[in-house]
Amino acid sequence: MDRHETESTTAKKPSTAKMIGRGILAGVVGTVVMTAFQKLVEMPLTGREDSYAPADFAQRLLPIQASTPQQRTTLNYATHFALGAMWGTAYGVAASQGMRGQRAVNTVFATVYTGDVLLNTALGLYQPTQWSAKDWAIDLVDKYVQAQATGLAFDRLLDPAPPA
Repeated sequence: MDRHETESTTAKKPSTAKMIGRGILAGVVGTVVMTAFQKLVEMPLTGREDSYAPADFAQRLLPIQASTPQQRTTLNYATHFALGAMWGTAYGVAASQGMRGQRAVNTVFATVYTGDVLLNTALGLYQPTQWSAKDWAIDLVDKYVQAQATGLAFDRLLDPAPPA
């Protein structure tokens, strides 16, 4: 057995904590991509105004009240990126279990998106039964862009080695 064989067979799989950390970073990257997509593509095409759903979510769950438009915008972006990091956490957990690529993106998207809609509905922030087809399409596409970018950032930039 040569030196490379010994090194490769004794190389440790990254810990779940490391995979989650990489997932958080990938989620932030995914959120940057989604935000750029929203501002540069989706909103000009659909005519949709800025959404403050992330700020509404934070204010519903935390003892935070944004009293000025600037505070509301800051809270909105902070929450937007924190939620994106949580999507990335889910990808990191999936990757730590050996799931990668399109299978991981789709599994994480289906799981987290469903939880997102259910939680926001339970909190009284969403009313998906009253959404139009356009509303559903915008929400699904924007968040799927985020999921795709998160997976790509994780698999290609942050942990390009295939799972053992």
